[in-house]
Amino acid sequence: MDKIKMTTPLVEMDGDEMAAILWRETKEKLVLPFVDLKVDYYDLSIRNRDNTDDQVTIDSAEAARRHGVAVKCATITPNLERIREYNLKKMWKSPNATIRSALDGTVFRAPILIKGIEPYVKTWEKPITLARHAYGDLYRATEMKIDGPGKCELVFTAEDGTERRELIHNFTSPGVAQGIHNLDNSIRSFARCCMSYALDVKQDLIFSAKDTISKVYDRNFREIFKQVFMEEYMEQFRHAGLKYEYCLIDDAVSRVIKNSGGYVWACQNYDGDVMSDMLATAYGSAAMMTSVLVSPDGVYEYEAAHGTVRRHYYQYLEGSVASTNPLAIIMAWSGGLKKRGELDGNEALSAFGAALEEESIQTVESGIMTADLEKVAVNPSPHVVTGLQFIDIVQKRLAKRLD
Repeated sequence: MDKIKMTTPLVEMDGDEMAAILWRETKEKLVLPFVDLKVDYYDLSIRNRDNTDDQVTIDSAEAARRHGVAVKCATITPNLERIREYNLKKMWKSPNATIRSALDGTVFRAPILIKGIEPYVKTWEKPITLARHAYGDLYRATEMKIDGPGKCELVFTAEDGTERRELIHNFTSPGVAQGIHNLDNSIRSFARCCMSYALDVKQDLIFSAKDTISKVYDRNFREIFKQVFMEEYMEQFRHAGLKYEYCLIDDAVSRVIKNSGGYVWACQNYDGDVMSDMLATAYGSAAMMTSVLVSPDGVYEYEAAHGTVRRHYYQYLEGSVASTNPLAIIMAWSGGLKKRGELDGNEALSAFGAALEEESIQTVESGIMTADLEKVAVNPSPHVVTGLQFIDIVQKRLAKRLD
C-alpha cells in the first residue's frame, strides 16, 4: 500500500528504559510501515539531557510550540539513586514539568475503556477525566536543608525595595524547608482549559483543593476558578445542562470511589499527579491512562501517563520476559497522528490514527492482552502476551485492515 503522506512534522520526544523500547517498537512497526512519517526528533533520554545540561528539553518544548503537536515517551526524573545509577552531573528537574511550564498547559488524563476489562471500582460506568494543572507547586519548588537552629522566613521584595516577611519556622534542630509558587495567569488559563474541555466532552466539572488549610494559596485557586466560571462560562454551562462545583480534595477522593464517573476532575499539580495514577490503576492498569497536555494557544503534546517501567527494563536487559502493557504508548502515537491530521486537514492521517487506536483496543477485546490486564479481565481464559508480542499482533491486524 502507498504510505500516508504528512505535510507538517510531529515533534517526537524520545525517553528512557522499557518505555523507550516499546516506544521505538511502536514507531517502527505500527507507524513507519503505513505513514511517510515526518518528525522533529529530540532525544530526552536521561543521558542526553545530562550531556546537554537539559537544553534538549527546553528545545523540544520550543519545537512543540512551533509545530503545534508533539508525542512524548516517558522519561526519568532523577533522584539520588538515579544520579548514582547513571553517573549524572546533577539532579535534573522533571522534563515533564519543564515542558508544561514552557507551554503553560493543562494535562488531561482519561482512562482507556475496553469491553471485558472491569475497573476495580465496580460503581464506575463512565470515564473520569483528570485535569492536572501543569505549572508550579512542588514541581518548581525551591528546597533547603536546614542544618541547625535558626529562623526560616518567606520574604517578598517588591520592585520599590519594600519587603514583606512571614515566619515559616523557628528551627531548634535540623530539618527541611520548601518554597512553592504559582501565577494568577496560569491558574486562570488552567480554569479556562478545564471549563472548555468539560463543554467539549459534555461533562460536569469539579475542582478540588484544600482551602480550609491553605487559606491563601489554595483559596486563590478557588477564587480564580469561581471568577472565570461566573464571568465567562456560567451561561454556556447552563445551556449545556452542565454544572461546575468546588469541593475539598478529601471530599473529592471520597466521592470518586462511590459514584458512577462521567465527569472532569480538575486538580492542582501534585494532586493531579497522584490521583491520575490512582485512576489509571483502578480502571485496570497504570498503562490504561492517556495523557494530553493542552496549552492555551492550542499546542497538543501526547504521552503515556505511566513512567519508564524500570523493573521491566532490567528484566528485558537480562533476557527475561517483560510483559509491559504498551497501550498508553500506542495511544500517544495515535492521538498525535489524529491531531496532526485534524490540524492539517489530512483526513487520511486522522483516519489512520483512529484505525491504530481501534485495532489496539479490539485486540484486547478479542482476548489478547498483557499480564497486567489478565486479573481484571472478564474473559475467563485470556491469551497473555508480552508487550512486544502485543505490538506484533496489532501490526498484523492493522496491515490486514489497511490492505
